[in-house]
Amino acid sequence: MKPQALFVALLPIALGAGCFHQTGPEDASPVPVPALVSIRIEYRQPYGCLNVTSPCDGPVTFFGSWMPQGTQIVLNQVSAFVWTGTATGVPVNFPPVDQPYLVRVYDPFLRDYPTGGATADRLQVGGQALTQFYEHGTFAEFGLIYIDATGVGHSPF
Repeated sequence: MKPQALFVALLPIALGAGCFHQTGPEDASPVPVPALVSIRIEYRQPYGCLNVTSPCDGPVTFFGSWMPQGTQIVLNQVSAFVWTGTATGVPVNFPPVDQPYLVRVYDPFLRDYPTGGATADRLQVGGQALTQFYEHGTFAEFGLIYIDATGVGHSPF
């Protein structure tokens, strides 16, 4: 048999075999898991005790919206009016793909203020001083922040 004739005879078989080979469905793309970073938190209290009804004692605590409900980070007092801490396991959300995180501290020195001690004023997250707020001056006050892959904070606006 001539080589061209053999090729012509085997060509339909080769092409037909391709019709019977079926691959299963491809696996779904994995859901991307955001990188986790550690961020530095720094809060500066106003000078002097502003409480009238209770003594100015107790720790300053930090809360971020990525944290499970009811959890908080107790900040360490490093000078008369400065408190610091580190939040670990913070999911990266910058560049922005979703809403910024909501962050604030509870400062017992401010219990008698309209915020009930909750504040985002004088707070730095990931080295970024907060400039954008939600419900500023109320009990629901939060600061808004994005966190990048190096643990640096970014103002939303």
